[in-house]
Amino acid sequence: MEDSDCNNKVESVVCCHVDDAITFWAQNINMQKKMAKISFALASICPQASPVFGSPDLSKIYGGCFSEDRCWYRCKILQVVSDEKCQVLYVDYGNSEILVQSEIVEIPENLQFPSVAKKYRLWGLQMLVNHDVNQFDQGRKFLSSLITSKEMKARYKATAQDGAILVHAECGLLDVGEEIAKKGFAKRCTSSTNMDVEKDFSPYRFTMNANSPALNTLVKGRVSANSPVKGGFGDFPVFQNRSDENDNGNRVPLTNWEKTTPPGFRRLSNTSLDKMKQHQKLIEEIEKLNEEKQAIREENKKLESKIQELSNDLEEEKKAYKDYLEDVLPTYVGTTVRNLAGKFEKLKEARQRNMGTRFGEDLSEAVKVVREGCLVAPLSLEKLEKIWIDCNFAQEEIRLCKDVDNVQCLILHRNETQQKLYSAIEEFIIEVNDLPVLERLEVLKTLQESLESAYGYAHHEAESSEDTFEKFFEWKNGKLEEFNQVRNATEASLQNLVMGFKKIFQFFDMNEDTLLKYEDIAMDVDEVLKKADMDISQELDLFLTEPDETDKKIILNVYVEVMRKVHQEQQLLYTVYHKHLESIEFKKQLMEWLDKSPNIDNLLLIKKRIKSLKSQLRWKMAEKIYLEESDDYSEPTVRKIKEEITELRNSIFQEISKEQEEYEMLTHLVQTCFPELPLLHPEAGILKYMNSGGLLTFSLERDLLDAEPMKELSTKRPMVCSEVQGQKVILKGYAVDISTETEIIETAAKYHKVWREMKEESGLMQLMFLFLCKSDPVAYLMVPYYGGASLGIVQTTAPLTPDESLKVMKGVARGLHALHSADIVHGSLHKNNVFAVNRIQGIVGDFDFSKSEDQRAAMNSVALNDYNLISPEVKNGQPPSPASDMFAFGCLLCWLFFGNQECKINRDGIPEVDGLIMDDKVKSLLSNLLCSNNRMTAEQVLNDDCFLLPEMISLPQENGQAECGNENARTEDTEIAVPLEHEQAECGNEGAIREVTEVVSEDKQDSEIVASETRTQSVNSD
Repeated sequence: MEDSDCNNKVESVVCCHVDDAITFWAQNINMQKKMAKISFALASICPQASPVFGSPDLSKIYGGCFSEDRCWYRCKILQVVSDEKCQVLYVDYGNSEILVQSEIVEIPENLQFPSVAKKYRLWGLQMLVNHDVNQFDQGRKFLSSLITSKEMKARYKATAQDGAILVHAECGLLDVGEEIAKKGFAKRCTSSTNMDVEKDFSPYRFTMNANSPALNTLVKGRVSANSPVKGGFGDFPVFQNRSDENDNGNRVPLTNWEKTTPPGFRRLSNTSLDKMKQHQKLIEEIEKLNEEKQAIREENKKLESKIQELSNDLEEEKKAYKDYLEDVLPTYVGTTVRNLAGKFEKLKEARQRNMGTRFGEDLSEAVKVVREGCLVAPLSLEKLEKIWIDCNFAQEEIRLCKDVDNVQCLILHRNETQQKLYSAIEEFIIEVNDLPVLERLEVLKTLQESLESAYGYAHHEAESSEDTFEKFFEWKNGKLEEFNQVRNATEASLQNLVMGFKKIFQFFDMNEDTLLKYEDIAMDVDEVLKKADMDISQELDLFLTEPDETDKKIILNVYVEVMRKVHQEQQLLYTVYHKHLESIEFKKQLMEWLDKSPNIDNLLLIKKRIKSLKSQLRWKMAEKIYLEESDDYSEPTVRKIKEEITELRNSIFQEISKEQEEYEMLTHLVQTCFPELPLLHPEAGILKYMNSGGLLTFSLERDLLDAEPMKELSTKRPMVCSEVQGQKVILKGYAVDISTETEIIETAAKYHKVWREMKEESGLMQLMFLFLCKSDPVAYLMVPYYGGASLGIVQTTAPLTPDESLKVMKGVARGLHALHSADIVHGSLHKNNVFAVNRIQGIVGDFDFSKSEDQRAAMNSVALNDYNLISPEVKNGQPPSPASDMFAFGCLLCWLFFGNQECKINRDGIPEVDGLIMDDKVKSLLSNLLCSNNRMTAEQVLNDDCFLLPEMISLPQENGQAECGNENARTEDTEIAVPLEHEQAECGNEGAIREVTEVVSEDKQDSEIVASETRTQSVNSD
């Protein structure tokens, strides 16, 4: 009914909840401060307030804990859902939910005032009769998006029967009712219709489309219209006459649609979306339950059919068993005895086998071994290690000392410490000599092998504790007790069986003197056989049944604990054993030098002899020059002097070898016992020798060698060829200053260390000597001379076969692997510093030790026809790496196999090998080397199939290698002159061969190739 007093009243409100497309709850915009006070009061009162018990007062206002934010708000109980739950309406906001009674509390009288939020309904609109849940939800969401938390102007029009205020709402310039009508979520109506129809829209009812699936489902399911839906609505029954507090019980006449709808479904209990969804879900569950019921009925029919089938099968089985008994009974005894005999044989075999693994006998013995025979650390070991640490510390102090005056005090202290160390070593050696260390190690090794063969290797998931062994023995005793009981029962059953059959034999034996009566053999044979069979089977089960998880865990734990103790003791014994050997060796050194100090007298004597020999050599060389230039030239005299010069040179190198041995001895003493030697004898140059890795010598001089200058190879540095003790060598000269001298020595020493560790197996060129020129700032490096063995010369004169190429490149890969393992990048691998010695041994030549890796890579301009040895990443500015060395290796390998055969080069400078005719293994190897990334390492190349089975690789027939030695193409990057050897001692060639020399002038634009005929030899090139 309308209220004339409030008609056209305008109020500013803020929407706080939306019920449906035309109904919402709102608060007056001036109530914000009041709401804040209410919230503060509820937050302080409700947590301590008493919860509602029993039947609540539906007209009273309570405090409720909202489930989403766990804050307290005023609420009114709409209905009691169950003994513990109630449906509440939050009167200040308009929303509702179901709470447990423990979350509903009493509030004081000062908070018992009317609701702050009011229920509004849009004037002139009516909900559509055929709304379903989705349309209802869309309408509610649309209205919510328009007005929720927004200020509106609400012009009062009337009050509906359910207490809702009919208003014309405007949100800014937006007519809310107009927007709802446009979207089709409500229809326009007259004011009276709006009041009449809407007066029955209580917050607990909603209309449902008569054609909706939910309603049809209910009708099909024959649900009674006059009773609650069983199993469907549960806590939310349908109410017939529930009304709001403002409803006086006057019912509005039903519409035509309501008259045609069954009473039970004409109205449902709540217009809120949550209730509607719950009701629809419950209706769907009813349909689902009906379907399940029908499925259960069908399943019951199947089960009944199955039972009947099984009953028939049972009857057949009974009949078959009856037939079986009729067949078996005549031979029952024989069959039983035969089966029993078979089990008895298995039992005998099982008893004869070792039960150690089954019941832990081997582990028991192992525990005994690790417990009883365990050796502990010698008492003198700790003392020895402590004194040894003090001695090492004293040696380190001497090594770091730079003052000769202070070092003497340190030496005295070191000598005193060494005396103590000597005594401790003697005591330790005597104590260890009395211990059976090796015997115990052998016992532990045997034990370890036997346990690992039986149980495998130790498992990390096993548990280890202090009482592992005790638990194991407790378990073992229990198992043995159980086993003994079973075995005793088996023995007793077998004994009864034997005695019973023995009496039967005696009874039926006509020749037996002892007469037995029937009563004497009166026994249940079947029972005896059955008991024997049962006991034998039970014992067999103990052998055949796998241990359960608990047993396995106990066995595993004790095994792991035994192995842990074995490894622990082995580690201790190995420590003692090696310390014993180290002590014996160190004792010998201490005995030799305990009361004296080493000196360099022997080294000085050798140097003195070398100096004398060098003086004699110079006199002889001067005498030879004089005789050769004098008018009285005598061939015999000159020849004799040359022989004397050669002998003197050999003597000098013999003394140099002795000098090297003396330096090695002094180096060993410096590193072990006497670090003060370099400080006390700086004139000996011990530190320089050590820093060079034994490569540097001070006794060699350039003018003492009969060296032949190699002008054609001296474009970058002086280079001469000479002969030392019958071996041809090359001297490479490096211009040095104070900084570069140290750099060259360090780089060459690092390279030389790799060669010394592996010798010829390294695949690297040997560095023989490094010495400094006294008159000029030049350092000379002496290396072996490989005459005519560079790949460039070999491929020019007599190209390698595929088999030879793979053997040579395997040696090159070995050399690169040795360098890369020592973190050395070659950076300048090309055809002139890779050598094929005897056509089968590949050797990687040295490189320019005065240049860095980047500089060497930038200067690597030797070209192989169309192949560029510089990798793509180095061209792009990245530093050289092992991968860039492997790219150059791949180019060399491809060049050896295909020579001048045309090969496509992509824009990155990488040869494309797909178009080349080759063996699949070679193609696969080259594809993994000539690529932009993820190249094979030298180690992977060594393990490639190409090098494991070289005899299977064959050279393609077309485009042979007749042209692979063509070196006459113009190249701007070539810097190395490569002469051909006229004589190869290894191959027996005595004829002269043509020399091809590639010379590049300083101005690259004027570069040209000069071919000349001369007799010389190929040499090593950087």
